[in-house]
Amino acid sequence: MVGTIERTYIATPRLSLRPFRRRDIEMLQTSAAESMTELSRWLPWATGAYTRSMAQTYIRDSMAAWNENRAFDFAMRTIDDRPRHVGNVSVWFTSAQNRTGEVGYWTRTSDTGNGYMTEAVASILGFAFGDLGMHRVAVRIAAGNRASERIAVKLGFTFEGTLRQVIQVGSEWLDHTSWSLLASEHVGHRIRYEAEGWILPS
Repeated sequence: MVGTIERTYIATPRLSLRPFRRRDIEMLQTSAAESMTELSRWLPWATGAYTRSMAQTYIRDSMAAWNENRAFDFAMRTIDDRPRHVGNVSVWFTSAQNRTGEVGYWTRTSDTGNGYMTEAVASILGFAFGDLGMHRVAVRIAAGNRASERIAVKLGFTFEGTLRQVIQVGSEWLDHTSWSLLASEHVGHRIRYEAEGWILPS
């Protein structure tokens, strides 16, 4: 289905997920800036101060990637407080020919521990396997990031192994744990997601 994807808006029980817009610059900058201390342990871009210029560049690149069907970034907002940016969740193709992709995500520091990201990723998987027609979705997580690994476990991803020193964060080389979920497995898990209240009824 590559080349036919239109802008998509996704609702979860507590969240609204939508593509980024230019007017999101301030909210993204505020959310990321608040979270830099925690994110800097795991993500190479989370260094120093997160500026308005960085948020502007990210959103510009995100909009271009969506238009070119390269990557699909979603801004996470709570239904009760829509202006508040609570994190990002993204999915992209690693091989369109083989219908394989990857998911990435981060949560605003003051919104961690409330299950928002489990809802967001569960819903994004429906988009990945449904709208994008993916056969396999992977997630790679910096070793030691237990919160992100718990999301993969809850959603039924299979642990495949550890990639040694695959990414440099600051001066340190980090291992990544590798996880995957297949379209055939997602069919059964989707029923459980709904029962757990992570996605809206189909």
